[in-house]
Amino acid sequence: MGTNTILVVGGSGFVGRYVISRLVDRAYRVLVPTRRRDRARHLFLLPTVDVIECDVGDPTVIARLAVEADAVINLSGILNETRSGTFDRVHVELTREIVNACHGAGVRRLLHMSALNADPDGPSRYLRSKGEAEALVATSGLDWTIFRPSVIFGREDNFLNLFGTLLKRLPLLALASARTRFAPVYVGDVAQCFVHALIDDATVNQRYSLCGPKVYTLRELVEYAGEVSGHHRPIVSLGRAMGHMQAATFERLPGKLLSRDNLKSMERDSVCDGPFPAVFGFTPSAVEAIVPTYLSPESSRSRFDGFRSAHGRR
Repeated sequence: MGTNTILVVGGSGFVGRYVISRLVDRAYRVLVPTRRRDRARHLFLLPTVDVIECDVGDPTVIARLAVEADAVINLSGILNETRSGTFDRVHVELTREIVNACHGAGVRRLLHMSALNADPDGPSRYLRSKGEAEALVATSGLDWTIFRPSVIFGREDNFLNLFGTLLKRLPLLALASARTRFAPVYVGDVAQCFVHALIDDATVNQRYSLCGPKVYTLRELVEYAGEVSGHHRPIVSLGRAMGHMQAATFERLPGKLLSRDNLKSMERDSVCDGPFPAVFGFTPSAVEAIVPTYLSPESSRSRFDGFRSAHGRR
C-alpha cells in the first residue's frame, strides 16, 4: 500500500508531533490543518510539512485538503469539554466529516486515534463519544485502522508532568480514583504504530489496543512521578464521595485538572487484555526507561545547559 501525501487532522498536538516527525523521516509530505498556526510552531522547520491555518470545523476545509491526500490520519481529541457538546463535536462530528471527505476525495486509507475502553455505552461522555466515533470509522467502508491506547506518556505529556508539577507545589496530594489501573504507553511507540500501519495491509480493518509493558495504579504512578522529580509528598487517597467533590471543584478552575467526566472514565481500568500487537514488530518502552529522561532534576539541568551552550553562554 503506497502513500505519498498524508493529511493529519489534530497533528499540532502531543501525539501529532511524534507521528509527523516519523512521517517526515520517511519522506512523506504532510498536511496539517490547524485553527491557530502558532500552536504548530514546532512543525515549521520540518521540510515536508505544510501547516495550514484554517477552520478545521468547516467540513468543506477537510474535504478540500483530502483531495491532495493519499491517506488521512485522525488524531483529533480532547479530554475535557470547554462547553456542553464539545466531545460530540470533536470526536463524533469531526470524524463523520473526515469519513465523508475521504469518500468524496477517493481516499481509501484512514488511521483513527481512539482510546482504550471507548464504548457508545461507556460510563463517561468522553468514552461514549470515542466509541461512537469508532463505530463511524468501522462502518465507513474505507480501509481503516483504529488505535486504542491506554494513557500516553512522553516529554510533553499532560499526565506525569502534571503530577510532577503538583507534587512540587503542594505539601500533600489528595488523589481521587487512586486504585484505577493504567498501562501507560510511550508516545513514540504509538507514533511508530501509526506510521507502520500506513504501509502494512495486514493492519487494514483492525483495532489495536496499545499498552505499555507494565500495569500501575494511579497512586503508584503519582508516587513514581514524585520519586523521579525529587518531590516526595504524602498522598491521600480520596473515597468516592470526596473524589466527586474534588472533581466538581477542579472542573470549574482554569486548566480543568480533573472533571467529573474524567472520574467516570476511571471507573474502568485502562489496561489491555493481551500483549502488545505483534504485527508492529517491537516491544513497547517501559515507563522507567523514558520518564527519567524528562522528569528528573538532572534532565531539566541537562536541557538548560544545552540551551545555554547553543546560545554561546557558560
